[in-house]
Amino acid sequence: MTATLWYNKICNKFRVALRGAPKGENMKIVFIGDSITDCERDRGDENSLGNGYVKILSDKLRPIYPDMDIELINKGISGNEVCDVLARVQKDVINLKPDAAVVMIGVNNALHQFKYGKELDLKQFERDYRELLTKIKDAGITLICLEPFLLPAPDKLRMRPLFNKELEIIHRIAVEIADEFVAYDEMFNGLAESIRYTEYSVDGVHPTHRGSRLIADTAIKAIRKHLM
Repeated sequence: MTATLWYNKICNKFRVALRGAPKGENMKIVFIGDSITDCERDRGDENSLGNGYVKILSDKLRPIYPDMDIELINKGISGNEVCDVLARVQKDVINLKPDAAVVMIGVNNALHQFKYGKELDLKQFERDYRELLTKIKDAGITLICLEPFLLPAPDKLRMRPLFNKELEIIHRIAVEIADEFVAYDEMFNGLAESIRYTEYSVDGVHPTHRGSRLIADTAIKAIRKHLM
């Protein structure tokens, strides 16, 4: 099945499911994370979604739910680690009183150790990640966690052992606390076995437009479970 047929099939399922949905429903979704979420958004414009997966997801989601008023807010900040998102989650997520929050964070914690020599304390990482997710859930917000990923760019291969330890922590906590968890690392690396990794990320970290579309297409399936 081609990507176009696959997407059209999903859209048709959404439309059938929504025929009986009440009109005029409102839904606010906040996306928070690092540069993968930020993706050059205009931070002076609250309506700016950037040019990455959040924007692609928005362009696909709104036409599927024409009878719902869906507000999407991008609160990604390039360079953020888990501790940075934790420090601003009250202001940038909880205070906005969203119905759902989408969190993708973690790759910079490993990246910054190799790029800047900033040592990653995995125990502190685990405490911060758990506190971040707990704060969102305790506020009564539907929580959707998107797993960070790392593709096999030559200069990123040395990061893999440490990053795998991060992923184990993220997976364990997200499955325990979040309403939805979407795994990307295995998916992207599986695709990279037959398709050159640069199709999805030139540097192994930041997705290309094709990579961003894949993130959006899979994330939308998790989000739509909570739009009924």
